[in-house]
Amino acid sequence: MVWNPQQYLKFAGQRLRPALDLLARIPDLPARAIVDLGAGAGNVTKLLKERWPEATVTGVEGSAEMVAAGRKAAPDVEWRHTDLASWQPPKQYDLVYSNAALHWLPDHSTLFPTLMTSVAAGGFLAVQMPRNFTAPSHVLAAETALNGPWRAKLEHLLTPPPVHEPQFYHGVLAPHADNIDIWETEYLQVLEGENPVKEWTKGTWLTRYLDVLDGDEKVAFEAAYGEPVAKAYPRNEAGKTLFPFRRLFMVVQAKG
Repeated sequence: MVWNPQQYLKFAGQRLRPALDLLARIPDLPARAIVDLGAGAGNVTKLLKERWPEATVTGVEGSAEMVAAGRKAAPDVEWRHTDLASWQPPKQYDLVYSNAALHWLPDHSTLFPTLMTSVAAGGFLAVQMPRNFTAPSHVLAAETALNGPWRAKLEHLLTPPPVHEPQFYHGVLAPHADNIDIWETEYLQVLEGENPVKEWTKGTWLTRYLDVLDGDEKVAFEAAYGEPVAKAYPRNEAGKTLFPFRRLFMVVQAKG
């Protein structure tokens, strides 16, 4: 997919908060090697470098546009333009961090135990993923894909929610961990502007649909999605749009 850093960063403050909440729950450790999987535009990766200035921090990102933005935001980070699905860790890391990225990868029953093998003994895997896929913002995207002339192009993209319940992750991680901290938070995001939930999803989940379409068809799909999503998330009396958004967090210490 082609990612647009400017679109993604329209809501930089709201997107940063879960990353900071995850970062705050990671214990202090003498990290020498850190990797940020799905590092995006680098606004979180640079915070990892600031907290552990002596560590070598590597940002792994599959979007060339995001890597270019990341190199500007965090020039002292080592950047790797690599698709997460094909990433092979060259070594073990004291911290493997991933904010809002791993839900794009399939087969979490295999993925998460594999990730643990890239964590050094006593090190940490720290992950945040959205778990909002049954909310109107996402359900309406799927319905729009099925109810338009673009159905043949898009219906293969409709899949079950990619993120499981917390108990699933505890089960697959427990054999590889000394300690597991898993929790969920639902943020009530207060958004401004014209149809801001459409603009939010346009920077993330809607990209998987828009990327397949061209020209007028792309414009028509966005408009067809935008109408029902604006009704699902109307402005309140103060002119704000309230957008509840649930996220799943985990901080897992590898066996020592």
